[in-house]
Amino acid sequence: MLWVKSFHIVFIASWFAGLFYLPRIFVNLAMVPPESVAERERLLLMAHKLLRFTTLLAFPAVATGLWLYLGYHIGFGPGNGWMHAKLTIVVLVIGYHHACSRVLAKFDQNLNTRSHVWFRWFNEVPIVLMLIIVILVVVKPFY
Repeated sequence: MLWVKSFHIVFIASWFAGLFYLPRIFVNLAMVPPESVAERERLLLMAHKLLRFTTLLAFPAVATGLWLYLGYHIGFGPGNGWMHAKLTIVVLVIGYHHACSRVLAKFDQNLNTRSHVWFRWFNEVPIVLMLIIVILVVVKPFY
């Protein structure tokens, strides 16, 4: 179980690293002047590569989490409300990841209407979600 838990932590940390940085690229894309085609294309290439890498990390992160939950019954039974709250936040993280792919598709089609300020706030969402997850797992406030 400790091996699975170790890999789960590494995959989660790596997945979140991508989710922390990808919206930062969106901030820069939103600030690119229309005449700066090369800069825009370079940022789009970076964003696509990072999204692909981040998506590849999400799968083993979720798989090892499910392995711990279903295989070792971590968070099962009475007194484990923290796990239900955590799983809810994980669904929100997956939704945020999907939202990032939708945002990138809009940038690809030159249909972005949001400002760099909006993306700066959007960039804070995974930090808050990770903070909540860590508190739920470590403190286990809902017994």
